[in-house]
Amino acid sequence: MYQRILVPVDGSPTSRHGLQEAIRMARLTGGKLRLMHVVDVTSIALSFDAYAGYPSDWLETLRKDGEGLLADARAVATAAGVEVETVLRDNFAVPVHELIVSEAGAWPADLIVLGTHGRRGMGRVMLGSSAENVLRRSPVPVLLVRSPEPAGKPDTAEEAASVKTVRVNLPSGALSVE
Repeated sequence: MYQRILVPVDGSPTSRHGLQEAIRMARLTGGKLRLMHVVDVTSIALSFDAYAGYPSDWLETLRKDGEGLLADARAVATAAGVEVETVLRDNFAVPVHELIVSEAGAWPADLIVLGTHGRRGMGRVMLGSSAENVLRRSPVPVLLVRSPEPAGKPDTAEEAASVKTVRVNLPSGALSVE
């Protein structure tokens, strides 16, 4: 059963949910994880503002951020007693989902575990669905891990005051709010 589990990570809360599920799966099956991060065209486009002061070394900065993200994810998996390896890929020619599918075939993976927002309607049309594209093209089974539904709108001012906004700086330099 799933001994080689590929886990694409990007530092987002959704990605962390996928990582946690992959760790549970690896512990259950005695499997091994390969954590993958991609520095891609989208990361670069989104990072121009964040790294505007570093015109000569922005790509190297993105790579270092990706390595740090992989090191953090590795530490989480290792602390859970799971064997883990990491891989950082640059991608400027094909969509990220193609690189993930390619990695799954080349490694070879038994399973891909992906965090997904589970967007529907216009949000999905506007942002696309990398998870869906991996699902459609993968040579191996794919486990999609949806982020928890956001809590409902607070009923009182006291509840509203207790809600915290989480800001996450992605390795791409983009700001994601979950």
